[in-house]
Amino acid sequence: MSAADAPERHRRHTLELLTLCAVGLVLWTVLLALTLPSDYHVHQWRTTWVGFDALLVAAMASTAYLGWRKHRSVVITALATAALLICDAWFDVSLAIGTPDIWISAVLAVLVEVPMAAFLIHRVYALLPAVPARPRPGR
Repeated sequence: MSAADAPERHRRHTLELLTLCAVGLVLWTVLLALTLPSDYHVHQWRTTWVGFDALLVAAMASTAYLGWRKHRSVVITALATAALLICDAWFDVSLAIGTPDIWISAVLAVLVEVPMAAFLIHRVYALLPAVPARPRPGR
């Protein structure tokens, strides 16, 4: 195998690993669905949410900074921010079901978090043609 085959080999190994992980995650998710209790008292609730929101702030700030600098890595941070916003909406709403907080959680998810995530994904998609690709060695 030549050095020119290395990128394709790395791509194939990455896809094989992702496929294996996806199958494993399906099995894990089924196991959790069958065994987790529907109610659970949580420790470190504040630490968890403040830490998650700090991560979201870091992702947003990184996206803004890289966007102002017109750096092509903004694509990565924007997608990470979008994913975190979707996760935030999901956890806010799903953990508020059965509580009075469900309404504010649902409103924030529908009017703020999910639209912001969709906007970022849309902007990344629009930016992709403008992101200069680095030439591959040997091409």
